[in-house]
Amino acid sequence: MAADLVGRKVEVILASGGDAAAFVAKGATSTIPIVFAVGGDPVERGLVASLSRPGGNLTGISVLAAELNPKRLELLSELVPQAGVVALLVNSNSPNAERVMRDVQEAARVKGVQLDILKAGTEAEIDAAFATLVQHHTGAVLVAGVPFSRREQLAALAERYSVPVIYDARIR
Repeated sequence: MAADLVGRKVEVILASGGDAAAFVAKGATSTIPIVFAVGGDPVERGLVASLSRPGGNLTGISVLAAELNPKRLELLSELVPQAGVVALLVNSNSPNAERVMRDVQEAARVKGVQLDILKAGTEAEIDAAFATLVQHHTGAVLVAGVPFSRREQLAALAERYSVPVIYDARIR
C-alpha cells in the first residue's frame, strides 16, 4: 500500500496504527513527508533521530505512556512527600510490564522512594491489590498500564482507601 501511495505521488502519508505502518512508509520513500502516530518512543524504535529534530521526512506524535512512568513517580513523590511507600500497580497482562517495573524501580532507587510492586490485570486482582495498601503502609499509588476500562474502579478504590493515585489518563 505504501508503494502504491508513493507511485501516486501523494503530498503526504499518514501512518497510523502503530510502528509497523510508519516503518513501511519510511521504507517506501525518503522524500514524501510522513506523519506518524505511535504508542512508544519513536527515537528508541528508530523512526526518527530525536524528538526535537526528527530529521528526514518523518514527524508525528507519540503517547509515551510507559516511558513517562518514572516521571510520574517523581511527580507523585513530590506531591505526596509524606508517603513512606509508593505502590506501582502494573498490568500483569501487559507486554510492557517487565520494562515498566524495571524503569520505575530505577526511578524509585534514584529518588530514594520505597516502591511496592502490585501486579494486577483483572477486576478482582485490582481489588485485591488495593486491599493490601493498608498492610503495606502505602501512601500513594502509581497506576501503569491498567486497562482504560478500569478507570471507574480505580477511582472508587482510591476514594475507598483514601490514597492519592496518579494515572496516565484522566480516570474520572
